[in-house]
Amino acid sequence: MEEIARVYARSLFEVARSQGKTDIVREQLGQFSDAVSANRDLQVFLFSPYFSTEEKLDGMNRAVSDADPIVTNVLELLVEKHRMPALFRIRREFDSLWEDENKLLPVEITSAIALDDALVAQLSERIGAQTGRKVTLTATVDPDVIGGIVMRVGNNILDASIRTRLESLRKQVSAA
Repeated sequence: MEEIARVYARSLFEVARSQGKTDIVREQLGQFSDAVSANRDLQVFLFSPYFSTEEKLDGMNRAVSDADPIVTNVLELLVEKHRMPALFRIRREFDSLWEDENKLLPVEITSAIALDDALVAQLSERIGAQTGRKVTLTATVDPDVIGGIVMRVGNNILDASIRTRLESLRKQVSAA
């Protein structure tokens, strides 16, 4: 299923890019995916073998009647090929391609207390300057961190939390 999703996402991305519509397609694909994810009845309708392809196409076309033809075409293809369950993976892969194209770097920062906006902006700018990419920074609060921060940049994690330091000390003491 993962490979199928990659193939669909790459093809969709290439078509959208060739027509200068990557942002529109990303937004509309995300909206449809979120709607399906949030509505159990819609999932049953689109994923169930009890409904015919024609019924699914009719219902789906009513739901996305104002969508860009690129999005409508790929959704119709997913229904016709009985691959609608791959929608969520396709969206995730499309988002990844879009982020790479736009040189976006997702960064997550977790701290024990809320960071002020100026500090978040400063961290975002410094990471962006060092990586040469535009940063999308998400800051969350987790009291279990105790102090310091845990930062995830792409697939790399920098853990400068007091919790981790205390756990490390505990392991050293118990090993001695």
